[in-house]
Amino acid sequence: MAEKTVVLYPSLGVGHLNPMAQLAKALLRRGGVSVTIAVVDPPEKDAVLAAALARLAAASPAITVRLLPIPPSSRAPSKSYSHPIMPILDALRAASPALREFLRSHAPAVDALVVDMFCTDALDVAAELAIPAYIFYPSAAGDLAVYLQVPDLRRAAPSSLKDMGKAPLEFAGVPPVRAHDMPDTMQDWESDVCQVRLQQLARMPEATGILVNSFEWLESRALKALREGHCLPGHSTPKIYCVGPLVDGGRTEENGERHACLGWLDRQPKQSVVFLCFGSMGAFSAAQLKETARGLERSGHRFLWTVRSSRRERSNSLEPDLEALLPDGFLERTKDRGFVLKNWAPQTEVLRHEAVAAFVTHCGWNSALEAIMSGVPMICWPLYAEQRLNKVHMVEEMKVGVVVEGYDEELVMADEVEIKVRLVMESEEEKKLRERMATAKEMAADAIKKGGSSDVELGEFLRGLGNIST
Repeated sequence: MAEKTVVLYPSLGVGHLNPMAQLAKALLRRGGVSVTIAVVDPPEKDAVLAAALARLAAASPAITVRLLPIPPSSRAPSKSYSHPIMPILDALRAASPALREFLRSHAPAVDALVVDMFCTDALDVAAELAIPAYIFYPSAAGDLAVYLQVPDLRRAAPSSLKDMGKAPLEFAGVPPVRAHDMPDTMQDWESDVCQVRLQQLARMPEATGILVNSFEWLESRALKALREGHCLPGHSTPKIYCVGPLVDGGRTEENGERHACLGWLDRQPKQSVVFLCFGSMGAFSAAQLKETARGLERSGHRFLWTVRSSRRERSNSLEPDLEALLPDGFLERTKDRGFVLKNWAPQTEVLRHEAVAAFVTHCGWNSALEAIMSGVPMICWPLYAEQRLNKVHMVEEMKVGVVVEGYDEELVMADEVEIKVRLVMESEEEKKLRERMATAKEMAADAIKKGGSSDVELGEFLRGLGNIST
């Protein structure tokens, strides 16, 4: 079979670039394919994205990265946007001409365009150039099952979700979802961000296929509902390829030096540390940080905690003032069993360390998959985007974690933090969770090894490119 050419088109943001980069690496490992990642290059340079692209280029020179510039005039001042995702969607839309020019310069050599779930405008570009277009869905299959059913929910719902509170919503393939656990972009049917998201979701069935960053064992019920057409009754469902878990392999060294927190973990007993980390945008109020600290202290367990400046203070200082943010004397009292980091931790390496016993997470899907591949039970504390929806799947369907009560209130109280830490560290529930996670870790490894379920599906995707007439 002649070598195939696949172009990957991620959304803006490292959380979307990273899994797409892992997909590129997985495709290259199979051989017989060349891969280019076309990345939108907005006028306002993103240092985090630039650093991620530099790491990708250094680690994977076989992957071609092409920047797609967009004109400065394409974006209005950010203060005019009603939701943080709107400028991203505008930038993606403005990048379509650059994407078209890039693809046209390579036509007819491009065998497939694989676009992020937020890049549905690129479906028009692919259709115009007669290039088969696929969607890469970087989150849970359960999320995809729900999202494909949202346009029908919109037509049937008596009111906006924000008015339905904790009312359960029934979707094929997943447990009931309380209305307020749906993403904030979908809470108000009449909002501009919801209107755009509904349009995007309605277009997803136009794709030739959808590649999902999950694996068969973990989400068999959602995948069955998707493949049998229960999520799009009366419509044709694109071919579903389950190709995960696709996660970063991690870097144990940064600038030639191992992170200090890993050395601290080396000195802790096996499975004795609770790791708290909430993603690149996970910031809490000063009051919440203090409650969390009190709960950790009362639990009596060892902890490694990544702390960011409170939401109110983030604009004033990039470096959090731990003495001011945490209770008086907390750092001194817990210095023998706690390690507090500012802003960032080498999450992949930490989760893989034998000293780590539990992970307090915001339920971002990349983080959830990293924990599953490391066999670490989770304490689920969702914050934004689709994280509340992920929490439903993780706790009720996959049974890989427990939920922090009060995540949807003003404060999670110290008592709740203490209760959940003790639950996953010293109770009968802890034993069940640990056994479940050990199985999940084994099944995740099986899925991506040669001949595993996800490896086979990725092969089917590539073989399918030879059978599609353009």
